[in-house]
Amino acid sequence: MTVASTTENTPLVLRNDRADGLSTLTLNRPGQFNSLSKEMLTAVKAELDAIAGNPAIRVVVIGGAGKAFCAGHDLKEMRANHSKEFMQALFRQCGELMLTITRMPQPVIARVHGIATAAGCQLVSMCDLAVAADVAKFAVSGINVGLFCSTPAVGLARNLGRKAALEMLLTGEFIDAMEAKAKGLVNRVVPADALDAEIERLAGSILGKSAVAIRMGKGMFYKQLEMGLAEAYDYAGEVMACNMMSDDAGEGIDAFMQKRQPAYKGC
Repeated sequence: MTVASTTENTPLVLRNDRADGLSTLTLNRPGQFNSLSKEMLTAVKAELDAIAGNPAIRVVVIGGAGKAFCAGHDLKEMRANHSKEFMQALFRQCGELMLTITRMPQPVIARVHGIATAAGCQLVSMCDLAVAADVAKFAVSGINVGLFCSTPAVGLARNLGRKAALEMLLTGEFIDAMEAKAKGLVNRVVPADALDAEIERLAGSILGKSAVAIRMGKGMFYKQLEMGLAEAYDYAGEVMACNMMSDDAGEGIDAFMQKRQPAYKGC
């Protein structure tokens, strides 16, 4: 296990890399409900950047220490630095972290065991996949203190239907884990004591697939979302042709026809 940046000798992020290619990042400000201070944003992004360049890591899980997954931005820090320049830099930094998640080649899974509010809910929405405990709750509650959650709205609008996203943004009300699943914010909901086992099942399924196909496919998925339909099909066809020429695709198809398990090279 490694640790990222620290505050007063307390690690802000805990990182655990396993030999099978799974890396777990744990937000570690439990006393502040893992709020995203500038230092926390810096620490998480540094770890994700390092992981992105490490082909031995195949899947990333982001979780939180203590009772909460993440309660959003650090309101005390924001009030103590009440200038437009600080706010612009903070939200730009947060946006870069969210983009890092979608741009890195490894799938990122949110492990949501408790509340995820405001930018914490945004973080869930921007992870590629999310598994929640049945006791988890979600909200974009800035509107309750006079602040529309504009940056979290970016992730919500790309995961939920428009009316569902706007209802959360305009009311600030909590939704439970099952409603979050129904709305498309999370993939799976399980009892709290089964959360880690479900994460293992989901991560294990991805780890068993071709690293080449996963890397190419994730990049293609996000890029084509911003294209028109005809352009998206042209681009997807080119990516699929390149994927088909890989050794892993050849091995996978041969293994399927020969009724055996594939032995992917992963390069």
